[in-house]
Amino acid sequence: MKQWLLLLLFIVSNLPTKAQTIQFKTSPTTLKELMSLVEEQTSYSFAYSNNIQTNRALGAEVLPASMEVKQLLEKLNLQHAYKYEIIGNTITVKQAAQNNAQKNYTLSGTITDPANVPLLGANIYVEEAATGTSTDENGKFALELPAGTYTLNISYIGFMNQTQTVNLNQDITIKAQLEEDGESLEEVVITQNSKAVDIKKPQMSMNTLDMNEIKQIPVAMGEPDPLKSLLTLPGVTNAGEGSSGFNVRGGAADQNLILLDGTPIYSDSHMFGFFSVFNADVVNNLELYKGGIPSQFGGRVSSVLDVHQHTGSDQEFKATGGIGLISSKLMLEGPIEKEKGSFMIGGRTSYAHLFLQLADNENSAMFYDLNTRLKYRLNDKNALSFSGYYGNDLFDISDSFSSTYGNTMANLKWEHRFNENILTNLAVFYSDYRFNLELNSQNFEWQSAIKSYGLTYDWQHYLSEKVQLNYGAEAIYYEVNPGTLAPNAESSVNFRQLDKKYALQPSAYIDVSHQISEQLNVRYGLRYSMFYRFGPQAISRYANNNPVVYNPDFGIYEEAPPIGSTPYDSGEVIRDFNNLEPRAALSFALNDDTSLKASYNRMAQYLHIVSNSQSPTPVNIWTPSGSFIEPQLLDQYALGYFRNFSNKKYSLETEVFYKDIQNRIDYVDGADLIANNNIEQVLLNGEARAYGLEVLFRKNTGKLTGWVSYTLSRAEQCTEGNSPEEPGIANGDWYLSPYDKLHNLSVTGSYEHTKKWTFSANFALQSGQPVTYPNGYYELGGIPVPNYANRNENRLPAYHHLDLAATFTPKPDKKKGWQSYWVFSIYNVYNRSNAASIRFTTNEDSGVNEARRLSIFGILPSVSYNFKF
Repeated sequence: MKQWLLLLLFIVSNLPTKAQTIQFKTSPTTLKELMSLVEEQTSYSFAYSNNIQTNRALGAEVLPASMEVKQLLEKLNLQHAYKYEIIGNTITVKQAAQNNAQKNYTLSGTITDPANVPLLGANIYVEEAATGTSTDENGKFALELPAGTYTLNISYIGFMNQTQTVNLNQDITIKAQLEEDGESLEEVVITQNSKAVDIKKPQMSMNTLDMNEIKQIPVAMGEPDPLKSLLTLPGVTNAGEGSSGFNVRGGAADQNLILLDGTPIYSDSHMFGFFSVFNADVVNNLELYKGGIPSQFGGRVSSVLDVHQHTGSDQEFKATGGIGLISSKLMLEGPIEKEKGSFMIGGRTSYAHLFLQLADNENSAMFYDLNTRLKYRLNDKNALSFSGYYGNDLFDISDSFSSTYGNTMANLKWEHRFNENILTNLAVFYSDYRFNLELNSQNFEWQSAIKSYGLTYDWQHYLSEKVQLNYGAEAIYYEVNPGTLAPNAESSVNFRQLDKKYALQPSAYIDVSHQISEQLNVRYGLRYSMFYRFGPQAISRYANNNPVVYNPDFGIYEEAPPIGSTPYDSGEVIRDFNNLEPRAALSFALNDDTSLKASYNRMAQYLHIVSNSQSPTPVNIWTPSGSFIEPQLLDQYALGYFRNFSNKKYSLETEVFYKDIQNRIDYVDGADLIANNNIEQVLLNGEARAYGLEVLFRKNTGKLTGWVSYTLSRAEQCTEGNSPEEPGIANGDWYLSPYDKLHNLSVTGSYEHTKKWTFSANFALQSGQPVTYPNGYYELGGIPVPNYANRNENRLPAYHHLDLAATFTPKPDKKKGWQSYWVFSIYNVYNRSNAASIRFTTNEDSGVNEARRLSIFGILPSVSYNFKF
């Protein structure tokens, strides 16, 4: 009897108590809406796990006015995404097993602007799969998804969002053309992310800016400058007042790898630092890596700045330009063949020297540069592109001396797509930097240069929606001319050629981006780099293999006399190095708005700048690693907390980092660096370290936008002697690096008052640069001789300034024809005399020792007129 009662109860409990027919007034669009209708009209309830995507679209098929529940579930089961099964009054929803009927397909496509120019870093988000990706530099993307109907949200800064629905039952390729947002200026993106924090992407130590913000940040001379805009970000400081050079996390300027369309650039400034080499109108995007650097990049130990030039429109002719107080620029673009090929050519020139001539000033300073990019699509799978840059500076000081210097770059690239999942780039490039100095009073000319020839082959391989591979190889050949002394006919100076230096740097890498779960994303990789120093060159030999010796009687280091030399023929290896450089980064999402990230980097640097100047001036000398100079080796660790607030209206990024660098060279006191054929005689090997905290808080939307960045950091070096008896530098203790900035605060804001008027401001505050002051003096023959403190024991006064700007757009709603805007700016509003240097001298009249401050900029107003058509 008991058994029959239990059986009866089981049967009754499994009978539905409501009608099993569903009435549809309108067809539900998502699985969640369908579940609600079933539960409202029947006794059934749904049971499913968290990985079931209830916002999944049901497809475009129209359901009948009524349908039985079993028939409905049979129809749903045909979609193969989930398996629906009735157990009593419960409908279970499970992930369907992968089989021949339910397979993954590739969704790929191209995102462009209205002129058909590819958009790099456009975001594609798939609502139902809660996943997404971003486009590469060709505007292309690829995702692997199960069969089904999906809603794509496509977005890009400065353009209107676009939504597309795709029914993925086979491999599909789409093309989306985004319309410009009329309230935004033409933009440049410094990274591939939007302003809000990308919570799930493992990449950290990157910051974002767009061109609208860059053009509104007030700068000296009124010229929009992407490099100077980097100074508003945490961990980035300037190398001196009026300098385009930048230091990242306590690193030197030569520790930054600067790439223009994949080609290294060896000097980043015009007019000794007043302008950067990057014309804002011809730059398409910039990516600054301070840490967590992908394996694709190598050769420097501080940062990577990857700059891409604008790809011209293949639809219509356009022009963009600007006229400033001391410089002007113009960029032209258009189709070579409509929808297949395009060109871009841009140029800048300064005319400050004309004003000097009008004022009967015999000094002169000017620069000009040219940029070009050509692209031609041979077919759907092949494209050729050419990038070029040429820049030159002319600088004259009366009849005393004249100087010319600049960069040249050329890059030819073949892009080939084997299929939607495999893309390759094969490129050859050439780059040089040259510096010429003519001393009229001495009747001779000094020339130095560095040239590089390179080949790169990069592969992007999408294994699946969750795994992407980047791998490739690179080889760069260097030719370094440290100096040629060429006298003219009236000079008493003899011709002299310092030993030219030759090197080859091959490398290979692999980088894996892997989504392990919804919460955990990782990127890991390995780079293997090699370096070969070649002849012809005669390498000096020294006693005990020590090119610099300590004189205890005078307490100074001296150049060791060579005891002979070893000649090496052309192509013969003088010294070789190789290093494994592992990289790793991960992101763990605590929720949709918060994540923790961590990264580790090992990098090797084989090229060095030898300079006793704290600011990267054109007279700096590049030298490769070799018999006495070891490659620099970096280990960097970083940990960060990232969060978006109020639906991404605000964002917070905080990071702590630690860097350790081996084989960081420094010069001994009293070193002679110019025209020194045995530079190893004035250098000591040491180590460097930097650590700190970075905070970036941003307001991303609304009329008032901007950010506050703060960095608390320390950068130090330790250079011990060659033996325990030697003092090294600063007695072998840790001393401040020339690039140490304990405090670095930047506040940047922009307020859109009306469509016509936008106001912006920037406040910068940094600790003064470490310097070495005399701590006393003694008299020798009646002449005061200063006695200096330990290396970098003192500091310049704190550096700070406030800048304001206003942008006026006369016709903001005009979208075609001539469009223009004015920028009025005031740099250093309260006329702060920031010290570029302090020189200690004796007053000729009073005989009193005094300190004299050299300041470059006071208050500096400027105006520029910008246009496009």
